[in-house]
Amino acid sequence: MKKILIIQTAFVGDVILSTSLISSLKKSNPTWQIDVLVRKGNESLLQNNPAINLIYAWDKSKNKIAGIYKILKQIRREKYDLIINLQRFASSGIMTVLGGAKETRGFSKNPLSLFFTKKYTHQIDLTQPLHETARNFTIVADLCDGIIQRPTLYPTNKDYEKTEKWKLKNYICVAPASIWFTKQLPFQKWIELIQKYHTQYPSHAIYILGGNSDIELGNKISATVNCDTLLNLCGQLSFMQSASLMKDAQMNFVNDSGPLHICSAMNAPVTAFFCSTTPDFGFGPLSDNSRIVETKEFLDCKPCGLHGYKSCPKAHFDCGKGIQIDIQ
Repeated sequence: MKKILIIQTAFVGDVILSTSLISSLKKSNPTWQIDVLVRKGNESLLQNNPAINLIYAWDKSKNKIAGIYKILKQIRREKYDLIINLQRFASSGIMTVLGGAKETRGFSKNPLSLFFTKKYTHQIDLTQPLHETARNFTIVADLCDGIIQRPTLYPTNKDYEKTEKWKLKNYICVAPASIWFTKQLPFQKWIELIQKYHTQYPSHAIYILGGNSDIELGNKISATVNCDTLLNLCGQLSFMQSASLMKDAQMNFVNDSGPLHICSAMNAPVTAFFCSTTPDFGFGPLSDNSRIVETKEFLDCKPCGLHGYKSCPKAHFDCGKGIQIDIQ
């Protein structure tokens, strides 16, 4: 039996997209043991995943060096045949190189890739768009049957039970927040969207989704819009409970952020707003029922960056303000 460790210590969306590679490996090699290392807080995204044997959770927020040493001791004890690093930062490179595996693989952008057994190009080319799941797959293509599996999440029965009471009528979900300002559809656009939807479907419920840090935004939207079927659920649901709710929605309206990838993993219907970024970076939706909405105006400053900014570099944010709201 081959033992493999996959390292993905980035954000929620990155972990969700890594499940495509995990599923592809397991489907092609059912007897292999696949373990995964993620940052603490993201381990719940991999719960109940039948392809995964063991999950390490690394707390990057405190005692970072001590945490690396502790994780390394556990990794080395397992004597992995292969360590695959999907991250492009030095800390993950250290764990890859010093993990004691017979073989190591990762992207050449990692500063320690010089010491990997095999390294691969992580290329973002707007003239030849490639989805992130396909870029990740290049690392294991020779180990698989050539078929890239869809990212997948596995909410538990309890997760579904938690959200049953909100599924008694037709509903949509909106996830208005983003870490980056320039990735977030402007506040007034969310108000316009909710008001239009409520006018057209007055009996449908509208649920606002987000974490604890998004409660204030959810409350502000609730206080501004005239909608008696709107409910702010920010801070009330876990990642997997949110996934279970989004799965059965009539539509999910999201930014270029984590909830978009939750929809992809649940094959949930999704309308994704791309403000400063572009789906050509490789992070667009994969759901069968998906729609991408961007401003129709040509902007020579769009896209302005891969990850977005805390404020518009041009101070106008036309890429967000220019988006036309259509709830079709």
